[in-house]
Amino acid sequence: MKFGLFGINMGVCSHPETAARVAQAAENAGFESVWTGEHVVLPAPQVPPSPLPPTYPLLDPAVALAFVAAHTKTIRLGTGIIILPQRNPLVLAKELASVDVVSNGRLIFGLGIGYLKPEFAALGIPFDHKGPRAMEYLQAMQALWTQEQPAYQGRFVSFSGIQAFPRPVQRPYPPVVIGGHTPEAFRRAVQHGNGWYGFALDLDATAKCIAGLKEAAQAVQRPAGLGELEISITPGPGLDLEMAKRYADLGVHRLIPFRRAKTEKELLDFVEQSAASLIGRV
Repeated sequence: MKFGLFGINMGVCSHPETAARVAQAAENAGFESVWTGEHVVLPAPQVPPSPLPPTYPLLDPAVALAFVAAHTKTIRLGTGIIILPQRNPLVLAKELASVDVVSNGRLIFGLGIGYLKPEFAALGIPFDHKGPRAMEYLQAMQALWTQEQPAYQGRFVSFSGIQAFPRPVQRPYPPVVIGGHTPEAFRRAVQHGNGWYGFALDLDATAKCIAGLKEAAQAVQRPAGLGELEISITPGPGLDLEMAKRYADLGVHRLIPFRRAKTEKELLDFVEQSAASLIGRV
């Protein structure tokens, strides 16, 4: 079992010095990765299904991970997730390739399609066709990262006669992790992802999602080059060794706990305690 730490760009970790110290502590403790979340804007006042109050601080994922990269050596850097339909795919490809370069190949590209209509409306982004648009954007980014003469022709994005260097360090490109808890998300992960990410899932919900992924694997073809689908979960509160083993028994490969800490010390204590009780024991 791999262990990641969620929230390296938010809350107390929106303070750069704290993010650096927490990332270093996680790296030294044996965590495999740290992960960002994303909302470009949040509804004010907070209304369902918005997960956070409007004043909750979230640094941009690429900026936060580039900063953390400069203060660490080996820990992987995951976006968990970037809301891909809200982004210009060529700009994002440049940003993420840059993170992979400055980190010497440590980026994990986690993406999702989003669910907050007020966020899309504020950004002037259509809320419909989010899934197909996101997959076109992903394919366009991969074309830019891999093709000798990058070109892509699609419904939502088209380009040719351009170049963008540097390319990512990881070849052919950083691992792609696709989030979401719907049948459509499961199919996207099976068809396009190196991994799938489920957020805030207890054991029962995780089992249902893994069953959904297996159903999706029967319905759509998975390219052989993607290998086994890696399952990542951010569990609910109260993760202990027995619970971690039960996640492993379900087929989970990576647990990414999230501690909504109010202070740096609380978060550092959580990293230390998690390392002592979990890492290397599952």
